Amino acid sequence: TLTEGRPRITDVIPVDGADERALLTVAVAVERLSDHPLAEAIARDLVAYCPELRRKAAAGDIVYDLNFTLRAGTADWNVDLVLGPPALADEPLPADEECILRKCPATVQIAIEIKSVMTEHRKAVKNRKRDLEAHHEHVHHYNASAIAGGVLVVNAAPTFRSPLRNEPTTHRNPFQLVEHCIAELRSVATRGGRTGYGLEARCAIVVNMDNIRNEEAGYVTGAPAPSLGDPLHYDGFIRTLGDHYSRRF
Repeated sequence: TLTEGRPRITDVIPVDGADERALLTVAVAVERLSDHPLAEAIARDLVAYCPELRRKAAAGDIVYDLNFTLRAGTADWNVDLVLGPPALADEPLPADEECILRKCPATVQIAIEIKSVMTEHRKAVKNRKRDLEAHHEHVHHYNASAIAGGVLVVNAAPTFRSPLRNEPTTHRNPFQLVEHCIAELRSVATRGGRTGYGLEARCAIVVNMDNIRNEEAGYVTGAPAPSLGDPLHYDGFIRTLGDHYSRRF
């Protein structure tokens, strides 16, 4: 969504008989998790893979930030993860050569949006696809050389308890639902150079999470998740982003 700054909860408005306390509990959890551990893992893995990023991170010449407001013209877009040179040159250096400092960048060179489809897959993935298309368009309006990445987290659990429903939702043929979502991600526009619009890298992460027994939630590494060698696999995503960065910056 277009935002004026960092996301925050302002009101809780139950609909269709949803319980306000249950909604507020979920909202507070989302607010606490807004720092995106997945985004931080992506930043660390990029530094570990890409020698140029690793060299710059060790020298304090590149930093990352989360929930960053990226302005292009008069439009603001809240981006989950951004990397770029720091606003101040005298920042402290990271303690580990494979670490990267979290600071506000002066300019954005890599911008990654992370979206999820946890239930009502066919309806939700249409909105997430539109979000990712809008993301890369905004990033490339901001800077044609910037690298836009998109991550889609898809739930493969056969059931999911939504705070908007009294009973858990049953996912019929969850395997096919995940495949459909991944196919929609593959259809998002891509680009390989500095012209036009599109994601430079895409990633699909499949999870099994019913929102009931959260301690049993985990990643799905077999089918229907992308396999190693698929450009949508996490490893390929990190490599593609790192390779683009080395060529452009």
